[in-house]
This record gives sequence, structure tokens and C-alpha cells, in this order.
Amino acid sequence: TGARPGSVTVRSTRCRPSPPRRPSSAPSAAGPSPPTAPAPGPAPTRSPTAPAADPPAPDDPDATAALERLAAACAGRPLLLRLLGAALEHRPAADLVRALTAPVSGDAPGEAEDPTGRVLSLCAEHLGDPARRLLRRLAVAGRAAVGPAAAVALLDTDRAAATRHVEELARAGFLQPVRGNRHRLHESVRRFARALLNEEETAEERAAARERLIRSYAELADTVIRLVDGNITTRTDALPGAAGRHGFTSLAAALRWLDEEADFITATLRHADPSVDRDAMLRLLGALCDWCLLRGDLHRLGELNAMVRALDEERFTRSVRWRTGVAERQLGELDKARTTLTSVVGLYREDRNRAGAARALRDLGITLQHQGRLPEAAERLGEALETQAAEGFAADRAWTLHALAAVERERGRVLTSGRLLEEALELHRTGGSVHGEAWTRFQLAQTLLRRGRTPDAERELEAAADLYERSRDPRGGAWVLTELGRARLVDGDGTGAVERLETALTRHRETEDVRGEAWTLHHLGLALEERGDPAEGVRLLERARGMFNRMPDIHGLASARHHSGRVTRDVRAEATGSLRNSGFSRQLLLDARRDFRRAGAPYGDAWSALELAVVDAGNERAGQALELTDEALAVFTEGYGEGVPDARGTDWARFLRCTLLPLASPGGPEVGAVVAQEELERLRREDHPLRDPALADAVEAFAVMLGRDRGPEEGWTAWRLGLVPRRAAADVIGVTD
Repeated sequence: TGARPGSVTVRSTRCRPSPPRRPSSAPSAAGPSPPTAPAPGPAPTRSPTAPAADPPAPDDPDATAALERLAAACAGRPLLLRLLGAALEHRPAADLVRALTAPVSGDAPGEAEDPTGRVLSLCAEHLGDPARRLLRRLAVAGRAAVGPAAAVALLDTDRAAATRHVEELARAGFLQPVRGNRHRLHESVRRFARALLNEEETAEERAAARERLIRSYAELADTVIRLVDGNITTRTDALPGAAGRHGFTSLAAALRWLDEEADFITATLRHADPSVDRDAMLRLLGALCDWCLLRGDLHRLGELNAMVRALDEERFTRSVRWRTGVAERQLGELDKARTTLTSVVGLYREDRNRAGAARALRDLGITLQHQGRLPEAAERLGEALETQAAEGFAADRAWTLHALAAVERERGRVLTSGRLLEEALELHRTGGSVHGEAWTRFQLAQTLLRRGRTPDAERELEAAADLYERSRDPRGGAWVLTELGRARLVDGDGTGAVERLETALTRHRETEDVRGEAWTLHHLGLALEERGDPAEGVRLLERARGMFNRMPDIHGLASARHHSGRVTRDVRAEATGSLRNSGFSRQLLLDARRDFRRAGAPYGDAWSALELAVVDAGNERAGQALELTDEALAVFTEGYGEGVPDARGTDWARFLRCTLLPLASPGGPEVGAVVAQEELERLRREDHPLRDPALADAVEAFAVMLGRDRGPEEGWTAWRLGLVPRRAAADVIGVTD
């Protein structure tokens, strides 16, 4: 029989190991034979860590019998076999059998039948004092996997010594390997260690060990989130040297550690002594809350919220309440999120915490953007940027910059958005924020799509998808799929857009992202229209409209109304052959225009005005239609506050104006026709790369129409000839740097 650490091997050609028996002081007639007596003379003295003598030869019948009885004494349990196999390094099998079968006074009923306690107590005798102290203090960590960092905290020693003691416990069989240098206590060992802890250490020693462990967890969790979010002010210099002491081999390994240990860390935090360092607890709470938002684990975030309410400490309350506001936003509860974050801003300002107030203002601004209240969102984000202009706020400033860029894009200011995103991208790289860079590239892709640069946008989206994968953000990955589908739509590939958007829709539902689901339904409705199924497209647009209305998201509601009105108008007109009876569509477009104005999105307002002009012109209200085109033209030429006209929108407004002048000119049809011809010729000469290709064909076709001089009696013929803007015309904002 050969023995090695951590295992017991029994070989016998005579019999199988006996079944487990209850030990007794006097063996029965049918019981096992007494162990072989040791040779005369004093027993050799052996230190706890000294290796045992060479194992007996396989043909030694006494040794074989002792090993069989040893296996029987531990009832064949793998844990106990592993512990006793390691103990064979220190004592012969016969000694172990005697120790396990000897009667012990004071056993509770049933206790003597369970060999677990005896085996653990026996094997713990072979540990050195530091290893034994580590074993009992590991009970403080609960079910969490522990490594050298936790051992350093529990023993309050250096890393080299802590590593040796962890390895000693692992060799002795008390620790189960998890991954790398991390181990976990078996449940039976954990109960034994807790009993030792309560018996051999004072309450003060236990509390001190728990506090050091919480600090260690705070450093580890803080390091993980810093690897994702960068050195924002909640983490910059908060834990000097933590990254070096607790460096993970990769971001994936760091996130995997936090994924696996979050349950146990939360439990440790929940049972922390009131005297534990509050700064460490605050850091750990913040890191856990950020992890919950990253993973979409809003249930655990609710548990943490309940925990801090019970603690009734203002610093903890506002930290978790801030993250709760962000979670409410992710769930689409935008009014609740705005109320929560507004209160958090007030709390940070009362405490004169400029960094906290600025971060809360940023999230309040993002919430206002999601509600479609764009000017107010820009104002709040601008306030945050004023604070973050100071030294030491660069990483925080990066997050606010890319949030403000999204607001400016939705207001039509794509040049400003691009500049903000370039600055944010550089700051995120400097601050080491994988997650921040992912969201910045995602926003940059949307800005590039608005400028008609689809290939560049798709490259940015692929880069963002890789970064979301590295940071394990399923919510961000779902949004990338939505925008990739939208990119296919902008490129005119309706079928490809539908496939990607349907996949994105499933992903948004899995992550419970209501806003993502609503916008994906919106784009899917447009993709179905592009593919040739406008009726189904209208149905999905109406579903999106209902979701936007419930959030509420004014900008999303305006966009859904705009496209629902436009597509409904075209479907009915195709069925009847005219634009008459478009009252419902007209009302949707009027409501959309009102909502775009409430949202502070002049770009949408102008395009809704053009679609309304089409309805009015088709219903013989040429004068009203001409006024609408003039209003749209004024908005397009002003450039949405950037001072650069939207050439694409301007082209269509000027062209529709030309089609209406022969019918609504103050000087009469003849004068109107002459002015229209002059305008068309000027429009033809002022060609540019951003012009909608459909417009160039429309200009040529209508010029031929005017040349025939058929007069106003034919009415407005532009719609019948297809000389009106389609959905794709409004996809691109025609500005150049």
C-alpha cells in the first residue's frame, strides 16, 4: 500500500474494507482486530510539519489492515479520506486508527457516530499555529473562495507567509482548490473552523479579522470596477497600491472573480460588525452597486438598498440611492429615476461633495435625455462639466462628455457631438476605462450614421461590441446590435436590418432594458417598411409609441408618431390613389411636431413640417403647405444652433417649395412657375456630395413638368410622380466640418 498527501489507497486481495461501525471502548467478537502494538522503546518525536517515515511495503499485512480500518473509520467519505491521506505524512495509519476509535467522554448522542469532527480535530493537530489560526479565521469569509490576499488580511501578515500557510492547509486537505491560487472551505470544514474560532479567539480578535477581510474585499472589488470604469473620482487614489497587490491576470479574470464571489461578499458585508471601518464599507458598497448595474442584477441592488437603510448612515444611503436612480432609468421608470437622482444631487451638495454632485448631475442629465428633455439635459450636463474642469476630474469628465455628445446629436448638432466624443475617447483611454471607451465608440457610431458615414459607423460599432464583451456588459452588446441593424437600414438593406434588429430585440428583453426594446421596435418597424411590409411596420411603430408614452420619452414618442403618421399616410394613399382622407396621419404628424419642439429637437420638427406639407398639398391646401415648407427651410438653414446649414434638409425644403409655387404664389400661377423654374435651376447648379440621390432625379423630373406648362388645373402632381422625400432622406444630417 502506498500513501501520498491528500489520498489513501487500499489494496487487498483478501477482503473489502469493513463498513463503518460505531466506535466503542470494547470491541465485540465480530469487531475488528486490535491494532498491532508498536515496537518497544520510546516513540520518535516528530514536529507537526516533519515528513513521516517511508510508507510500508504493499505486502505488509498489518499495514494493509490498518489502512482498511482507517478507511472504514471515516465511512468512506472523500473529504475525510483526503484529510487522513495527508495526515499519513505525520503519523502511521495504526496511530490514526487508535486515535479515531478511542472512546471520548462527553460525546452527545449521535456525535460519536459521525467521524467528521474527530477526523478534523485529529488532522488539525498536525498544523502549525499560524496555519491553525488561518483555518479558524477562514470561517469569517463564509463560502467565499479565498486566496493569498484574504489570508494576508485574516492573519495580518505579509503575503509570502500567508501564501505558505494557505499552501499548508491545502496540502493537509482542509482547502479545496477553485482556480489558480484560490481555495474554498468544504461546508463541514467551515463549520469546524467556526467552532474553533468561537472557542479559541476573543470577540475583539474576530471583529478585527472581519474588518481586515472587508478592507481586502473592498480593495479587490474596487480594483475590478476600476479596470472597467477607469480611475473615476470614486476610485482614484482611494486605495493606494491596491492594483499592484491585487492585480488580476486579465479583465476577464477580474470580472469572473467578482461574478463568483458577489454573493459571499454581500453576505460578509451584511454581517459586518458596526465598528468596521466605514470608508472600507462604503468602497465595497460602491463597487458592488456598480457591478450590479453592469450585470443588470437589480435584485441584488435592491438588497443593498435595504441593507443601507437599516444601517441608517447618510454616506451609505446616498451612494446606493444614486445607483438605484440609475437602475430605475435602466428599467424605463424615468420619472422615478429623475426624482431619485434629483434628491441625490441635493444630498451631495449639502455635504459639499463636488465630485459626487457632478456625477449625480451627469446621471440626472442622462435621465433627462432619455425622457427627451434635451435642453434641460444639456444644462445639467453642462453644470457637471463646469465642476469636472478642475484638476483630478478628467476621468469623470470623460463620462459626462460622451453623455452630452449624445444629447447634442439628438438635437441635430452632429459636429459638436463629434468633437465632444473625440475628447471623451482620449480621456477614457488615458483613464483606462474599457467601459467608458465602449459607450463613447457606440455614441460615435450613432453620430457617424447621422452623417451618412455607414462604413465608419459599423467599424466603431464592432470596436464597441468587443469592448462590451471584454467588460461583460450584455446591455451594451444589445444596443450595438440595434445600431448595427439601423446601419443596415441607412444603407438600404431592409432584410439585413430586420435580422439584426430581431436579434437585438430578444437581447434587450433578456436584459430588461425597456428603452432599448422600444427603440429597437421603432427601427424594426422602419426596416419592415423598407423591406416592403409597411402595414406590419406601422404595427410595430405603434407598439413603440405606446412604450415611449409610458416611460415617458418625449423624443422617442415624437419620432414614433412622425414615422407612424408618414407610413400610415403612404399606405392609405397607395390604397386610394390620393392623399385625401389623411386626417389621422395629419394629426400624428402635428403631435410629432409638437413633441419635437417640447423635446428641443429642431431637426425632427423641420422634417415633420415637410411631411405635413405633403399632406396639405395633397388635400388642396397649397398655401398652408407652402408656409410649412418655409418654416422647415428656416430651421434647416439655421443649422440647429451650430451655424452650419443642413444641406440635405435644405434641398428638400427648397424643392417642395418649388412644386408649390405655381399653385400658391401671391403673384399668380404664371409668376409662381417662373420663380419655381429659377429656383430649380439654382438648386441644380448648387449640387454637393451630401445631396439625397433621390432629390437629383426629382429636380430633373419636375423641371420637365414645368417646361410643359400644363397650368394649375392639374393640381399638385409631385406625390403622384413620387417627387417627395422618403424615409431615407431624413436619415442623414447634411453638414460638413
